[in-house]
Amino acid sequence: MHMADALISPAVGGAMWAVSAGLVAYSSKKLSNEGQNSRTALMGVLGAFVFSAQMINFTIPATGSSGHLGGGLILSILLGPYAGFIVMASILTVQALIFGDGGLLALGCNIFNLGFWTCFVAYPLIYKKIAGEKPTQGKIITGSLLAAIIGLQLGASSVVIETMSSGISELPFKTFVLLMQPIHLAIGIVEGIVTAAVVSFVIKARPEIITHRKGLKVQTPIKGIVIAIGITAALTGGILAWFASSQPDGLEWSVFRTAGKEELAPPTDNIHKALSSIQEKTAILPDYNFKQTVSKSESVEEKTSETWPGISAGTSFAGIIGGILTLALAFLIGMVLRKAGNQAKT
Repeated sequence: MHMADALISPAVGGAMWAVSAGLVAYSSKKLSNEGQNSRTALMGVLGAFVFSAQMINFTIPATGSSGHLGGGLILSILLGPYAGFIVMASILTVQALIFGDGGLLALGCNIFNLGFWTCFVAYPLIYKKIAGEKPTQGKIITGSLLAAIIGLQLGASSVVIETMSSGISELPFKTFVLLMQPIHLAIGIVEGIVTAAVVSFVIKARPEIITHRKGLKVQTPIKGIVIAIGITAALTGGILAWFASSQPDGLEWSVFRTAGKEELAPPTDNIHKALSSIQEKTAILPDYNFKQTVSKSESVEEKTSETWPGISAGTSFAGIIGGILTLALAFLIGMVLRKAGNQAKT
């Protein structure tokens, strides 16, 4: 559900940049006030894990579409909503700059759509109410499913609203929304199941990560879980990403069914052109692979008819590098906020 710049006008893109920047600032302030010394290591490895997990698209049967884990709910459950939102913003920034996944103008929209609804709505108002302070397996599954579905439905609705408000595409509202919502309902069910599995594993291994988040003292107690998540992230991005579905994701599928093509041509105004030029320079691993020259005469069908599994050194390299960059960025932010919080207390 990474929006491209072709869907977003400069006015809407700029407004959503401001909203998301404000949410990042608010979350940073809350984190520094809490002085969460335990969050830095987890922020890094969980950011790497969600980044790598997003590389694996799973096929939605009988649709010709696919979906991938959003991860915002997992981050908010394990880190809290403020750290979770900041890590999600870090993931999406790395994806846009280094891999060209999601437009730079649309980055504020993507951070809001994938981060705000899951971290600040689905987690506290749905999951937390259902799972409670002493979550059972049944409560975890129920809360994860409902929160993931509702969070993704709200995110999909935001995509439609932002696109329609921009008014630069010819996508009819009724057709677009009637395609976006059902396909993301299916994706939300899968995300809920994955979220429940990850949270159940963490609770069994180190329940204090969730039950005593604010007072957790990091060091030895969660060293094992940090290493386990880091190894999982490396294996996911380096190897399991080969098995990703080549079908278009829910947003691409909806655009194709509505407009007859998966990607719309961006406007030629100066802002779109300038940001596109910047992204071409920063995206050193476009589409999570080494740069390749594609013939202009090559059809969409020819470009997407790849063998499966897609064993590729470029994909593995992109998965590992992306995980490292996300880990480093999230860890650095966590360290800065930790230092700011400690200084405020002295």
